[in-house]
Amino acid sequence: MVAARAAAKAENIAANGLESDTTTLKSITETLDFSDSVDDSKSKREDGNADKNTRSNDRNISEVSSTKKTNTEESADKDGHDRIFDYEFGGPAGALATTLALPAVVLVLAHFASVGHVDLKTLQFLWVDPKSLHSILCPGCSEDLFILVKCTCGIAAWFLFQVALERCLPCELVKGPPLKDGSGTRLVYRINGHLAFWFTLLVVEVGWPYLEGDGSGTWRVQFGRAPLTLLYDFYTELALATIILCCGLSIYLYLRSFKTGLLLADGGNSGNHFYDFFIGRELNPRWGSFDWKEFCELRPGLIGWALLNMAMMAKQYEKLGYISGSMILVNIFQFLYVWDGLYQERAILTTMDITTDGFGFMLVFGDLAWVPFTYSLQARYLVDHDPNLGLLALAAIVATNCLGYTIFRGANGQKDAFRRNPDAPEVSHLTYLQTKRGTRLLTSGWWGMARKINYTGDWIMGLSWCMVCGFESIVPYYYAIYFAILLVHRSIRDDHMCRAKYGADWEKYKSLVPYRFIPGVI
Repeated sequence: MVAARAAAKAENIAANGLESDTTTLKSITETLDFSDSVDDSKSKREDGNADKNTRSNDRNISEVSSTKKTNTEESADKDGHDRIFDYEFGGPAGALATTLALPAVVLVLAHFASVGHVDLKTLQFLWVDPKSLHSILCPGCSEDLFILVKCTCGIAAWFLFQVALERCLPCELVKGPPLKDGSGTRLVYRINGHLAFWFTLLVVEVGWPYLEGDGSGTWRVQFGRAPLTLLYDFYTELALATIILCCGLSIYLYLRSFKTGLLLADGGNSGNHFYDFFIGRELNPRWGSFDWKEFCELRPGLIGWALLNMAMMAKQYEKLGYISGSMILVNIFQFLYVWDGLYQERAILTTMDITTDGFGFMLVFGDLAWVPFTYSLQARYLVDHDPNLGLLALAAIVATNCLGYTIFRGANGQKDAFRRNPDAPEVSHLTYLQTKRGTRLLTSGWWGMARKINYTGDWIMGLSWCMVCGFESIVPYYYAIYFAILLVHRSIRDDHMCRAKYGADWEKYKSLVPYRFIPGVI
């Protein structure tokens, strides 16, 4: 995703994470190839392959866990033999700490965006007077004790609405990569996220149902524009409600993973409850043909992110009587990012989120809570703290975003074209390293500049989102800081996996393409 890509993720937003192409990170080929510059002819023949992205959701929040820390522990494999389990993210202790910390981070960031700065005094005061915790967790609860219940029902209704669209709208049926159990089975996915996105916007703009009375006691159902400003008014409460539902869904998924006959994820089957709950035990949890993981990877979180941005724009207009240039730009930038991710929905089927990671708290929280409520932080900040940037500054920001998108889309498009048909005129000139595994690693074009050149473009785009908020506060720049850490962590993780997979070929490839992110620099 995640998301996650999208962790978000993310990476990926989205992605595919969060994440745009986010989230969102953790992208691999159908044969679990972790190199961004790979062409796998077998994978290409089977599924045509899709554009690997680093979105949101693929930009998954899971990756925010410092740098990779691997522990080992003996456990038993499915045949009863002892094996060494490789922990990531700090092992069980790190997984538990991350599970407890991430919800707090989302709520604290929302508070910082509201006040416009890093408000450490308020956080310190909470240690002295914990009763005032509701001022951050649920500000509206002081006026309406049931507001959290209402917000929880609203989030649940939003989720069910997106499920209904996934089930009812026309779709393309696409087969995913072969499952890792060796059976050759390929799950079928309903690809209609792009259509669900536009249908949702149509409902929000002209199809929102409401009751209207005529004064005589008669009520009629009318349709019009949704009251989006409520999303600003109850931003924190909605975030808290989403966190509660994420916890509930994660618990359900963990408990159901103990049913017999389910395909488990290697990385989430350690035997440690805290760790497996975080990573996710079951690889592809489904209700019939409804795939929980693929659905959550993009739909509720990414589309929700776009709606939250629209709500912030509506609130700014309500308060100021106009929409600032910064607000317009951040909505355009991120709207296009979300649209692009949903348009490329089938690309997430070959990402690490779908093929390798289990569906646990890491992806559930990243997809449904982290992406919409932290990626919309810039728009939330601008409602009350707009810097009123001049035209020259706005033009420079547009140029920065265009530069990032050119690198990002150019690199991913070149890779995708090479996979589909390496003899096509636009990519036939590219050079590559033929590995002993039969896989080809691109060594020219965009991918000859740096091994993670698409990550560089993605980060530049994210930086432009932050720049629209000016330079008076570090709060809106959380995304650029977090995403930089995430991408470095992801690249280290990928390098470790590719070294184990390709051996000497990987070292030779790195000698041909020595730079990771920026040609001639790093």
